[in-house]
Amino acid sequence: MASSSSTTTTSNKFQVPATRHKPPKQQQEELEENEEEESLEHFDDFTLASSWERFISEIEAVCRLWMSDGPINLLEKGAILLENSGSLYKVKSEMKHAMKSYYMEYYFETNPNVKDGDWNFDLHDLQLCFGVKEFLVIAPQSASGVLLDAPEASKLLSAVAIALSNCSSLWPAFVPVHDPSRKAYIGIQSMGTVFTRRFEADRIGSQAYSTLDLSIHNFKVRFTMKLTYRTLPCDDDYMKGFGGEKSGENLSGEKSNGLQWDVDCSWSEWYSAEDPVKAFELVAILSEKMVESSMEMAELENASPHEAEKWLISPRISPNLLEGSKGNWVGFASQLRFLVDALEMSFQAQFLEDFVSVHGYHFPSSWLEAVENAGADNLKSLAVPPPTVRDRVLKELFIDGVEFSNFTDDGHKTARAIKGAPREFLFAQFCLHALWFGNCNIRAISVLWLEFVREVRWCWEETQLLPRMPTNGPIDLSTCLINQKLQMLAICIEKKSQQTEDYEDCIGSLDHIESMSEEESVVGDDSSIKPTPSDDIPGIVDRKPGIVDLFNDKSSDLTRRGSAGIVDSMMLLKSYQSMHVPFTQEPPLMTEDMHEERLQAVEALGDSFSFSGQLERDILTSDMSAFKAANPDAVFEDFIRWHSPGDWEEDEPVDHGSSSSSTALEKDRWPPRGRLSKRMSEQGNLWRKIWDRAPALPASEQKPLLDPNREGEKVLHYLETLQPHQLLEQMVCTAFRAAADTLILTSYGELKQMETEIQQLYVTMATTLRPLQVNRLSAESNTFEDLRRVSAAFERVEKLMTLGASLQRKFRRAPRLAREIFNGYYDFSISKMESLAEQIVEKGFDMKLELRNQERELLSNMFVPPTASQSWRKVLSMGNLLNGHEPIVREIVFSLRDKATGNHYAAHSGSFSHKKEIETYRMYICGTSNDLRVALSVASCD
Repeated sequence: MASSSSTTTTSNKFQVPATRHKPPKQQQEELEENEEEESLEHFDDFTLASSWERFISEIEAVCRLWMSDGPINLLEKGAILLENSGSLYKVKSEMKHAMKSYYMEYYFETNPNVKDGDWNFDLHDLQLCFGVKEFLVIAPQSASGVLLDAPEASKLLSAVAIALSNCSSLWPAFVPVHDPSRKAYIGIQSMGTVFTRRFEADRIGSQAYSTLDLSIHNFKVRFTMKLTYRTLPCDDDYMKGFGGEKSGENLSGEKSNGLQWDVDCSWSEWYSAEDPVKAFELVAILSEKMVESSMEMAELENASPHEAEKWLISPRISPNLLEGSKGNWVGFASQLRFLVDALEMSFQAQFLEDFVSVHGYHFPSSWLEAVENAGADNLKSLAVPPPTVRDRVLKELFIDGVEFSNFTDDGHKTARAIKGAPREFLFAQFCLHALWFGNCNIRAISVLWLEFVREVRWCWEETQLLPRMPTNGPIDLSTCLINQKLQMLAICIEKKSQQTEDYEDCIGSLDHIESMSEEESVVGDDSSIKPTPSDDIPGIVDRKPGIVDLFNDKSSDLTRRGSAGIVDSMMLLKSYQSMHVPFTQEPPLMTEDMHEERLQAVEALGDSFSFSGQLERDILTSDMSAFKAANPDAVFEDFIRWHSPGDWEEDEPVDHGSSSSSTALEKDRWPPRGRLSKRMSEQGNLWRKIWDRAPALPASEQKPLLDPNREGEKVLHYLETLQPHQLLEQMVCTAFRAAADTLILTSYGELKQMETEIQQLYVTMATTLRPLQVNRLSAESNTFEDLRRVSAAFERVEKLMTLGASLQRKFRRAPRLAREIFNGYYDFSISKMESLAEQIVEKGFDMKLELRNQERELLSNMFVPPTASQSWRKVLSMGNLLNGHEPIVREIVFSLRDKATGNHYAAHSGSFSHKKEIETYRMYICGTSNDLRVALSVASCD
């Protein structure tokens, strides 16, 4: 055989004759003839005469190249990281022999000097089976990737062994054989001198039993074992057989009544989420022991996992939880996407009634043709639930809806930046119901809204209070306009109901009212008036308005009505009496659009005191009438001093020295020195005209500033004529806010990442929804894509919230486990998002978390003892039971080591000469009693 240095073919080649003076065509023909002769007439090196030896030489050349490069250069040349390994890479080379194609792969670690244990979870299958680190695999390029012919496999392995020997390489080499499902290999490794290690792995269909009695045989073998258990999946049908109908223990060992896992979560009112934690795997690792008899071996087979040195937990997370997963995730986010689609479609019609019937759409004719031609599939996306479903929704909103009783805004602190409706209010509840009404298409929303407005009108006409709405002011202008209108309507219904009750009471008690004194009637009737607080006016003396004789007033006090008290140090200009503060009517409630109309009118006239609207005149007239009733001897200047102090100009005091007597004289000077401002003293001033016409009436006898009948009808007109896009814009803002506020009510434990994600979600929603809040949206707007991106961000937070809630409920007594698992998955999801953006394929989430001793009991309780009614269970045929559950996989490593000196295993030179002992035998057994896989490696002296 040729030496390792003879790796290239040497040949004696004919010289090409000179062709300098010949024509080009003749030169080309002679060159082709010479090349043909050269290919036919040559001689080979006898050491590479056969194709098999050339194949060995090719393998040797590739191995030498890989050895010279080393791990660092191989990484730079594009070595591939294995999917389920953290530090194992591979490079690949293709070659041919005897008309067949093969590939050879070299597996290496970036830090091969680190000692790995037998149960390192990043190990490759061959590393686990045979205890090797770096290795070669050579296999045919075929669909199966294995060699079914035993002689061919042996010949291929021999070729690799010779090539590695020529390279002085100690890499083990493996060839896959038999059926691929058996994961069978044969392999060989040169140990450097006289030692050779041979490998073989195969799958055994069932456990083989021996009739030989080994109880009397003694031996010494090292033994280590790993047991893997898996909890029963909670959502499978067979769980109903022992926990679905009656109370039992849940995964954490606590009592459960068989309800859904998320029954106490805030979203359970709207949908039932898939439990993201499908199951848990428990890995129990027993420390290495020296076994000296078969009896001791039998005891280890029945050893309890509680005796294991380590317990590792591995959650099995649903793949639907990942962003971009192909599974259908049903939650708020999925419905919000449908709502955004409905918003985009809402610009294609002017009235909501146009969407109720498909053929009544004001859409382009091409779209209508597509709808009619597509038939049932396209019409299904525009389906409307049956009337029974619609009636149930309206019943929940109006009949079963709770009356407003100091609802607290339990949303996030940033939620008020989103101009929607609070979660508990009527319109927010309508939006949440609309998300789940059919598939939240524009047609279903239109049908539900029209029925909703009919119910609102019925409440108005029958004077029935609106549920889930406050009946007192002020109007919350930070909410959407529909919510403001509904709040205004609720107040109008309340006042309308009070007017009816007052009218009926008035008829029944007219004689009693006539017998009451004037002051008593004023004091008693304060339902429609609001006293001015004494704290708001300096110097006011807060006394009961009916007790006027205590102030030493003149006889004119007998006609005083509607007084809330006197203002200290303020006297009327003409009568030298104390000024009284009147009870005044509450300012009329206004919604956002009413405020805008008022400001536009004022800006149009350029003077806020021009009283552009009738409302301002009514308010001023009411205040002047109340002031006149409380101060019968007052003049216009007195009212200005109280109502608009800026329009009363005080005279500069005269300097009489600094004596106290001069100051007292100036203080007692009457009337006080001062005058009206230029604006108020002009000829034809509107304020003075109103003062002259205003009657002296207390607030209790005035016409209310807020006409509930007129304002209520205005609200209903707005709701009934609302354009589709105006409704959907406010629905989108409210639905996002209400859904997020609902989601964050769920308890998820102490997860800092979750709090950060929620905060960021609210900020993103507030920024993206701003164009909808200021009516800057159009059918061609880019905001729709932004809304869909917000929906994707909402889905991410929703999934993380689901995971946090699931872990928190399973590990109430071990919060550390919930935090560690969530943190691990959170980091994994971030890396997954980055890999998707860069189109990098990453491995799935696989986390191993070591349990502390006090946490083992909790995990052990997750393995509920099986009952006799579970017919799916196999007959127990393995030991190592955990609460009656046998391991799904049992892995055992037997090993035998001998000293490398003083016996026939001694090596006089080579890389193994410095070692004290070598592993002469190693057997790896994996599987169950009915499905075993065995791998054996034996070191022998050649």
